[in-house]
Amino acid sequence: MAKRDVPLRWDRKMQQRLARGEAAALGELYDRFASLVHGLAHRVLGDERAADRITRDVFAHVWEHPDAYDPRQGPLRTWVATLTHRLAVQRLRATETAALARGGPGTTEELESKVRHASVAARADYIVQSMPAPLRAALELAYFQRRDYRQTAADLGVTEDEARRRLRLGLQLLSTARDAGAPETPGAPPGYGGAA
Repeated sequence: MAKRDVPLRWDRKMQQRLARGEAAALGELYDRFASLVHGLAHRVLGDERAADRITRDVFAHVWEHPDAYDPRQGPLRTWVATLTHRLAVQRLRATETAALARGGPGTTEELESKVRHASVAARADYIVQSMPAPLRAALELAYFQRRDYRQTAADLGVTEDEARRRLRLGLQLLSTARDAGAPETPGAPPGYGGAA
């Protein structure tokens, strides 16, 4: 419990600093989470400029509404990722809807499918980035280097049972991305554990 409380203590302290209007706190938060925010936004939108805009929007929102974060609901990192995801999905949906209205190719069903796919992909990226390093290393060896569990065990210097356990747990975590990938319901509170 003490280990888990340390990050939450940092999260509460950061929120308090932001609420006091400390520009240095925003800079520290940006340094810590900018690559996460930009990466998630880019994963959803597939566009560098749009991801840059979402990144600015997310940090502007955090700066203007620091009290919107509730430390009792989870880590600040998850809240920032949820906010990023929500804004990026809204931007994607608005952009694609506008293109359809102008007579662009596709249908509303294809739009929703695209939004769902982008949402699941972004969620999967976040899960992989957030999982403990041993699980992430095992998955990366198995996926990117096409290693089986025996080769993964040898590469990581662990037993075959441990390699299987890490791969199984990593895949179980990753499988939750699809569960959370349903399109966001307008007006619903943002949550990274439920609707996308």
